[in-house]
Amino acid sequence: MNSPRFFLCLSVLTLTGFAAGAAPGDEPEVVRFGDSPAQVGHVFPHMTVMADGVGSDSETGIGALIPWANRLWAVGYVAHIQGSGIGLYEIGEDMSFRKHPASVTGTFANRMVHWESEQVFIGPHAIDSEGNVRTIEALANHRLTATARHLLAPAEKVYFLTMEGLLFEVDVKTLEATQLFDLVKELKIVGAKEHFKGAFTAQGRLVVANNTYEEPEFLGERSAGRLAEYDGQGWTILEENPFVEVSGKQNPRVGAKYGNPLYAVGWDRASVIFRVLVGGEWSRYRLPRGSHSWSHSWNTEWMRVREVQTERYLMDAFGLFYDLPALVYGGKVWGIRPVSSHMRIVPDFVHWRGLLVLAGDQTDNAVGQPQSGLWFGDLDELTRFGKPTGWGALWWNDPVEAGETSDPFLMTGFDKKVVHFTQGSDADVTFAVEVDFLGDGTWRTYRSFTVAPGGYVHHEFPSAYSAHWVRVRADQACQASVQLFYN
Repeated sequence: MNSPRFFLCLSVLTLTGFAAGAAPGDEPEVVRFGDSPAQVGHVFPHMTVMADGVGSDSETGIGALIPWANRLWAVGYVAHIQGSGIGLYEIGEDMSFRKHPASVTGTFANRMVHWESEQVFIGPHAIDSEGNVRTIEALANHRLTATARHLLAPAEKVYFLTMEGLLFEVDVKTLEATQLFDLVKELKIVGAKEHFKGAFTAQGRLVVANNTYEEPEFLGERSAGRLAEYDGQGWTILEENPFVEVSGKQNPRVGAKYGNPLYAVGWDRASVIFRVLVGGEWSRYRLPRGSHSWSHSWNTEWMRVREVQTERYLMDAFGLFYDLPALVYGGKVWGIRPVSSHMRIVPDFVHWRGLLVLAGDQTDNAVGQPQSGLWFGDLDELTRFGKPTGWGALWWNDPVEAGETSDPFLMTGFDKKVVHFTQGSDADVTFAVEVDFLGDGTWRTYRSFTVAPGGYVHHEFPSAYSAHWVRVRADQACQASVQLFYN
């Protein structure tokens, strides 16, 4: 009677009238009370977003979720705006589910609360505090990937970013839209298909992400990904690697008390890249991959950093959920902790009426009628999805200068750890492995490893050994690969 599952069942019965269902790995329990909709495990099948079976050329996902006006709102998306039958959805406290009459079938994954005008923007829609919906007609046929606060007129306007890299500003009262930039041109993306995904405003700049990544990027023949920032005057390219998410404190007034740290998630062939903006200065870290299934422009639908509970951030990146600190002290990020491994595509997640809600992108036309649903549960249940595992390189057959130090790589929260070294110079190279166990940028040498010309060395860390961050320093110039595996 004292099991966590028992109490979860009680909480959901109290709040919604439904049992919580089975945990991952258990046989799902089908629950129905009278005329209430059926629940199978953590899923209510009637809350499935379904595109028409004929004419929908790819997937149908749920691109964004947001609690507002005493409802949970969801917006669906189809690939390339090709398809029909989906749109904007309302979920009530009785688990009623309906498609709103203002629905537009499109490719939408944006959402933002604009507190000054007491509206929510989701897809091409503006929803007031009473739940009245208006549609930004000029944007209804664009693939909308992000909505962000305006740098110069934050009370009157917001930015909208499209997947094609068009940046609009929209008047929050009239909903008039004006195109400001074509970011493909501004950011010099040539000879590749753009795929803009994220945007966020903090610390006096708008930061955008383009996640173009195909085999030419993997082979080092092209660099069409972008992380870039706009200060109101001009654009600066921060990285020519693919980035998929940019996020921070959603309430800027509250966030200002904590410096409004901004997070950006990207990758290269070596590992996940994690950028942090604090006090106007960018830091760069690396994280392990949980899977290579996300290593393409199309396959990143849509990794997120969200404030999932009050002052509690959750990050989903390449098959791993992370507990992410909302605060950054001393300019250093030290509290990142892996929660679980998973294979679910989670375009968005929110807390609503005591439940964690995960959106999905689950079935495309390759296997039948495109459709996706929602998962309802408790935040702590994420720990039962799968043990955190992953891998990533500090250097992947990269030219390394004498004395060069790698980016910090996350070490904490994983179990068994091994590191592999190779180098292609004509002389011995010694790699010093350094750890930051305080997480404040204080580095200590763990051990050094000498690798012969064209040689290979590996090291298994002792059981239970860990630190917040690990990095490697090479004493000679060489072509080096250093990769970590966590199991």
